[in-house]
Amino acid sequence: MSSCKILYVCQEITPYLPETDMSKLCRTLSQAMQERGNEIRTFMPRYGNINERRNQLHEVIRLSGMNLIIDDNDHQLIIKVASIPSARVQIYFIDNDDYFSRKATLTDSEGNYFPDNDERAIFFARGVLETVKKLRWEPAIVHCHGWFTSVVPIYLRYVFNDDPVFRDVKIVTSVYDDAFPGELDPHFGSKIEHEGVPARELELISRPSYENLIKFVITQSDGVIMETQNPGRDIASWLKESGKPVLEYQDKSDTAYLDTYQNFYEGLL
Repeated sequence: MSSCKILYVCQEITPYLPETDMSKLCRTLSQAMQERGNEIRTFMPRYGNINERRNQLHEVIRLSGMNLIIDDNDHQLIIKVASIPSARVQIYFIDNDDYFSRKATLTDSEGNYFPDNDERAIFFARGVLETVKKLRWEPAIVHCHGWFTSVVPIYLRYVFNDDPVFRDVKIVTSVYDDAFPGELDPHFGSKIEHEGVPARELELISRPSYENLIKFVITQSDGVIMETQNPGRDIASWLKESGKPVLEYQDKSDTAYLDTYQNFYEGLL
């Protein structure tokens, strides 16, 4: 197997957040692909409920301090890093006091989704890509996990597409069973448009429901991996019509699936 540079952009990773199918897979993939000789960088949000002391997060001063403008407001980008000792994997965290200081991930104590989750996702996407640029590290594959990473593919296509770091990158999206109810902020699309994305590309998320968001991401991706056996009829038919390469759901009880992922990446390059 040939090695390549893989950027993992994750909504959640264990041990920093509780174990879910997504958080476990992000941790497993980062470690397994590194052990296979690939060069890995892994990012997640620094949610306020992550214990920084216990997990030994520390700020990377040389990468922090940039201001990102979201919907005409300045927000400072803070980069932190930690290592999963047992895996020898380093994780980069995107932090900001406005978006990530609250002691929660995506919902409040009542289970309601935060009304600014759209802006938090935009900030996260921009923060990841600006940091990778600063690292001067050119990934061959960018693999996105969770709807919260959905802005990354559109930025790669239209905002960072001329940057030498990302010019030849292939985008892989994993589709999970992680739907949210209702819709994101109705101005989600226009906030992304301000960043330089053509309005015509954003028609699909004029109503930013979960289904529309996943269709939107599929459209921007080079390959899709199914992490759920029941994505819903709407998403399944959209994926089929898209003609994109698809890796069907893999049984995670057999570690052979990791070779399948590596082969899928290589097939896109």
